[in-house]
Amino acid sequence: MSAEQVSGLCEQLVKAVTVIMDPASTQRYRLEALKFCEEFKEECPICVPCGLKLAEKTQTAIVRHFGLQILEHVVKFRWNDMPRLEKVYLKNNVMGLISNGTQSILEEESHIKDVLSRIVVEMIKREWPQHWPDMLKELDTLSKQGETQTELVMFILLRLAEDVVTFQTLPTQRRRDIQQTLTQNMEKIFSFLLTTLQQNVNKYRHMVGTPQEQEALTTPQTDLAQEPKAQANCRVGIAALNTLAGYIDWVALSHITADNCKLLEMLCLLLNEPELQIGASECLLIAVSRKGKLEDRKPLMVLFGDVAMHYILSAAQTADGEGLVEKHYVFLKRLCQVLCALGSQLCALLGSDSDVETPANFGKYLEAFLAFTTHPSQFLRSSTQITWGALFRHEVLSRDPLLLALIPKYLRASMTNLVKVGFPSKTDSPSCEYSRFDFDSDEDFNAFFNSFRAQQGEVMRMACRLDPRTGFQMAGEWLKYQLTAPLDTGPMNSRSGEGLCSIFSPSFVQWDAMTFFSESVISQLFRTMDKDEIPVNDGIDLLQLVLSFETKDPLILSCVLTNISALFPFVTYRPEYLPQVLSKLFASVTFEVVEESKAPRTRAVKNVRRHACSSIIKMCRDYPQLVLPNFDMLYNHVKQLLSNELLLTQMEKCALMEALVLISNQFKDYQRQKAFLEELMAPVAGLWLSPEMQRVLSDPEAFISYVGADNKIADPVLDDSSGLNRSRISFCVYTILGVVKRARWPAATEEAKAGGFLLGYMPSGAPIYRNPCTEQVLKLFDNLLALIRTHNNLYMPEMVARLGETFAKALDMLEVEKNAILGLPQPLLELYDSPVYKTVLERMQGFFCTLYDNCFHILGNAGPSMQQDFYTVEGLASQLLSSAFINLNNIPDYRLRPMLRVFVKPLVLSCPSEYYETLVSPMLGPLFTYLHVRLSQKWQVINQRSMLCEDDAADDNPESQEMLEEQLVRLLTREVMDLITVCCVSKKGVEHNTTASVDGDDDEAMATEVTPPASAELTELGKCLMNQEDVCTALLITAYASLSWKDTLSCQRTTTQLCWPLLKQVLPGNLLPDAVSWFFTSVLKGLQIHGQHDGCMAALVHLAFQIYEALRPRYTELKAVMEQIPDIPRDSLEQFDSKLLNPALQKVTDKRRKDNFKRLIAGCIGKPLAEQFRKEVHIRNLPSLFKKVKPSLETDVLQNEDGEGLTALFEP
Repeated sequence: MSAEQVSGLCEQLVKAVTVIMDPASTQRYRLEALKFCEEFKEECPICVPCGLKLAEKTQTAIVRHFGLQILEHVVKFRWNDMPRLEKVYLKNNVMGLISNGTQSILEEESHIKDVLSRIVVEMIKREWPQHWPDMLKELDTLSKQGETQTELVMFILLRLAEDVVTFQTLPTQRRRDIQQTLTQNMEKIFSFLLTTLQQNVNKYRHMVGTPQEQEALTTPQTDLAQEPKAQANCRVGIAALNTLAGYIDWVALSHITADNCKLLEMLCLLLNEPELQIGASECLLIAVSRKGKLEDRKPLMVLFGDVAMHYILSAAQTADGEGLVEKHYVFLKRLCQVLCALGSQLCALLGSDSDVETPANFGKYLEAFLAFTTHPSQFLRSSTQITWGALFRHEVLSRDPLLLALIPKYLRASMTNLVKVGFPSKTDSPSCEYSRFDFDSDEDFNAFFNSFRAQQGEVMRMACRLDPRTGFQMAGEWLKYQLTAPLDTGPMNSRSGEGLCSIFSPSFVQWDAMTFFSESVISQLFRTMDKDEIPVNDGIDLLQLVLSFETKDPLILSCVLTNISALFPFVTYRPEYLPQVLSKLFASVTFEVVEESKAPRTRAVKNVRRHACSSIIKMCRDYPQLVLPNFDMLYNHVKQLLSNELLLTQMEKCALMEALVLISNQFKDYQRQKAFLEELMAPVAGLWLSPEMQRVLSDPEAFISYVGADNKIADPVLDDSSGLNRSRISFCVYTILGVVKRARWPAATEEAKAGGFLLGYMPSGAPIYRNPCTEQVLKLFDNLLALIRTHNNLYMPEMVARLGETFAKALDMLEVEKNAILGLPQPLLELYDSPVYKTVLERMQGFFCTLYDNCFHILGNAGPSMQQDFYTVEGLASQLLSSAFINLNNIPDYRLRPMLRVFVKPLVLSCPSEYYETLVSPMLGPLFTYLHVRLSQKWQVINQRSMLCEDDAADDNPESQEMLEEQLVRLLTREVMDLITVCCVSKKGVEHNTTASVDGDDDEAMATEVTPPASAELTELGKCLMNQEDVCTALLITAYASLSWKDTLSCQRTTTQLCWPLLKQVLPGNLLPDAVSWFFTSVLKGLQIHGQHDGCMAALVHLAFQIYEALRPRYTELKAVMEQIPDIPRDSLEQFDSKLLNPALQKVTDKRRKDNFKRLIAGCIGKPLAEQFRKEVHIRNLPSLFKKVKPSLETDVLQNEDGEGLTALFEP
C-alpha cells in the first residue's frame, strides 16, 4: 500500500474529523462526515497505517485521538482475521507510541492516555499469556524510561484488572486464563506498584520539602525548574494509588498485609500529603473493608496501633481545620468511612471465641469517631450511625468500660444531631454550608434527615439498653428546659396566625428533637429495667409538668401530646393520675387556634386534634384494664362532645367512639356490651334508617343533590351549604366502621365462654364466637350496600353530567393522591400551613374518596368481625355482586384499587372454607374474568401509545396525565396479581428461595435465581376456583398474559409465585395443543420484554424450562414454537430434544440442562436498549494453560461442573 494512498486518505479523514468536531458545521455535513469515518473503520483494508499516521505527535489532539480510536477498532473487531505478522507490527508500533509517541506526562491530554492504554489492554485480552509471555517484562522496561511511560503502564494495569475482574467483559475461559496468570504474578505486580509509588512519592517530597519544613520556611522549597518534575512524580503517585485501588479489592489478603503491612503503613503516611491523600484514603478504605476469612483479616488490626492512629487522626484534624473546601471535605468523608470500616472489622474479629483483644487505642478510636459524630456536616454525622449501632450491640465491646463511659457523650451528640437544621437554602446553622455540597434541594435534605433521624433513634435505643438511667435523666432535663424556654418563632411566622411556629421555627425544631429523644429513651426504660428500679416518682413529676403546660401553638401542642404518650406507662404505677391525662387529651381534641373561627382549619390544627384522638385510642388499646375503672367518666366526656354536632369532625367523633368500644371489650359480658353498643349506635341507627336517608342512599340523583354536588357555588372557599348533610353520611359510615373494627370477644376461650360469647364449635373443633355488635351492624347493612351501589353508579356518564359546574371534577383524584402516585414531593411548608382542603371542590373530592374507601373497609372488616353471622347473610354473594361490583366499567382505576385491597382481599382471606362454594366462588369468578378483560385493554392502549408516540393526540392529554394513567394501570395490575396470588397460592410458596439449589455450585447464578420452592402449592380456595372452568381459564390467561405487560415487578412476582402452580393443577387433564403453545409462547414473549432485568430473566427462563420439560413429551407443538426462536441452533435443539424424550440419555444435572436450555432460547431474551445495537466483540479462546488430565472413576464424583474438583479446595 503506497504512502500516497495513506496520506490522501488521512487528509480526507482529518477533514471529516474537523467537520464532526466543529460546532459551526451543519447537521447534514456532520452526518456525512460521520458516515465516511464509520465506513472507513468498517471496510478500509489500510486502517492500521492510517491510524498510526493520524496518531503521530505532530497532529492535533482530536486527530490523534481519532487515529488511536481506529487502532482500537481494528484490535476489537478485526484481530481474529489479521495475519500474525500484522498483529506483531501493530503491537510493536503501539508499544512504540507509549515509548516515545506521546507528549510529556503534564502536557498530554488525558483522553489520549486513556485510549492508548485501552488498545494495549484489548491486545492483552486476546494474546496474553499464551502468545505474549513477556508482556509484563515489556511494561516493566517501558516504565524505566520515565514518568510519562510509567503513568501509562499504571493505566494499562488498572484497565486490565477492571475488565477482567471487576466488569468481567470477556469470555469465561479467557477471563480465567488472565486472572490466574495475574494471580501467579501478583507478588511481582504488587512489589512493582509499591516500588513505583514509594520512589515517586520520595522524589516528590524531596523536591517539594515536607509540609513541616514548609511551615518553618515561609517559602516552599521547590525552585521553578523543579516544579514540573515534582508535578510529574506526583501524577505517577496518583496513578499508582488508583491502580492499587483496582487490585486491593480482590487480590489475596496476604499481599496487602505482606512485609509487616508495609502497604498499609505507606497509605497512612500519605494521608498527610495533600495531593495524594484522597487516593491513599480510597485504597485504605478498600483494604479495611475487605471480607474473607477472619484469620486472614487479623493483620488489619495494625491500623489500631499508635503510628497508624496518629496519622489517621492528625490527617482528619488538618483537613477539618482548613474550613470547608470541597477537596478536604471529600477526604474527610473517606476518612470517616475508613473509621467505620475499621469498627466493622473490629466487631467481626473480636468475639468470645477469638484471640483478638480489644486494642489499646480503642479509647482514642472512639474519641475520633465521636468527633465525626459531632461534625457540622449532617452527612458525616449520619455516616457514623451504623458503626455506633454495631459497637453498642457487640457481645464483648458493649461491656467495655471505655464504650460505656462514652454513652453519655454519644447521647449528648444525638441531642444536637436530632435538631433538624442544615437546610441547603438557609444560613441558620453551620451545617447549611455542608448541605449545599450534599443535597440538591430542601426536599432532598428533608428526606435524608428523616431517615437519618430514624436510624439515630434505633442506635439511641441500643445505647439506652446499656445505660437506661443516663438517657432518662438527660431526657428529663431537656424536657424541663423546653417547658420553661420562651417561644421563639424565628423570622418565618406560620401562615395560620401571628406568633405561631412554622416547621422551621427555632422553638419547634428544638421541641421536635426533644420529643423524639424522650420517646426513644423512655421506651427503653420500661424494657430494660426491673419493675422496682424504675424511677416512678421522677416520671410522674415530668408527667405533671407536661400536663400543666399550656400552649396555643398547634405544632408545639402536638409535641406535648407525644410526650404525654411517652410518659403514660408511669401512670400504670399511679392510676390516680389517669383523669388528669384524659382531661388534657380531651381538651386537645377540640383544639382551635382562634375560637369559633370560620376559616378552614390548617393541617397543623387538624393534626393536633387527630393526634389527641389517636392518643386516646392507643391508651384504650394498650392499657384497657387501667382505663376500665374510669369508663363512666370517659363515656360522659364523649357524650358531651358528641352532643354539639359542629364541635368535632366526623372522624374525630368516631375515633372517640372507637376508644369507648375498645374499653367495652373489657366488660367480658356479652349482654352488657351489646346493650352498650346499642345505646352508642342509637343516634346513627336513627339517622341511617330514616326514610329520607333511605331515599338519598338508594338514588344517585337524590344523593348528588343531598351532598350538594349539583350546585354552582359563588365563593369556592367558604360557601358550602350542604356540608352538614355530607358530615351526617360520613358520621354514620365512620361509626359503623369503628364498631366493626374494634368490637371483639375476649381472647381467652374460658373468658369468652363465661361472658356468653361462645356459640359452639365447628366440626374441626374451632370455637364459634358471636360479636356483640353483629345485630346492630346487620340492621344497617342494607342501606350500606345501597350507598355502595349508588356510589358506583355516580360514575355513569349521565350521572357525571348532573354534577354542578363547581363540582364537575368532584369524582377525580385529589392532587395529593396524584402527586403520591407520580412520586412528586410535597413542598415542605405546605404540609402544615395550608388548610387541609383549599376549596370546596377539594373538600367534595375528599368526601367522595374517603366515603368510598370507608364503605369497603367496612365490608373488608365484616368477615373477621362477625364471622359466620356475616357469611350466612341471605344471598350475600348476589347482594355484593349487585352493589360493590356494579358498573365497574365506568369506575376509574384509582377507585378499583382500594376496593380490591381493602374489601375483596380481607374478605377472601378470612372466609372459612365452608363458604367457598356459596360466597367466594360466585363472587370471584365474574370478578377475575372482568379484571382480565379490563387490564388487557388497558395494556393494549399503553403499548399502542408507545408504538405510535405521535404528537397528534398530545393537546387534550398532556404527558403528565398519560404518565399518571400508565402508573395507575401498573399499580392496579400489581393489586390484581397480588389478589390472585393470595387467593390461589399458599403462603409457603411466596418466600423467594434463598437456600442454594441442590447442585448450587455457581454463586453468580444463584444471585439472580428466583426459582419458586417446590412447596408453592395451591390453597383450598385455589383448587376450588380452578375446578370451575370459566374461572380457571380467566386465572390462567391473566397470569400468563401479564408476563408481557410492561411492569417488571408484577412480572417477577407472577412468574415466581403463580404461573407454575396454576398450570400444574391442569396438567393431568387434556389441554388443547393450541393452549399449551400459547402458555409457552407467553413466557417467551415475557422474556423478550423483561429479559433485560436479571431477576425477571432468571425466573422466566426457569418457568419456560419447567413447561418445556413437563409438556414437550406430550406435545410436539412446543418444538415448533422453539424452532421459531431467532438464531436457534437446530442441531443443539435436536440433541436437547432427544435427551429430553429419552430419559436414559440424561446424565447432566438439572442446572446444566437449564443452562443448555437458556442457550437455546437466547434469541428471544430481550436486551437492554444500550446493548441492542452494539456491535459484537468476539475474543477467541487460546490453547488451555492447564491440561486437564482425564479423571479416573473415583475422582469423577468429586468433580463439579467447572472441572475444578472439590479436592482443589483443600490444596494449600
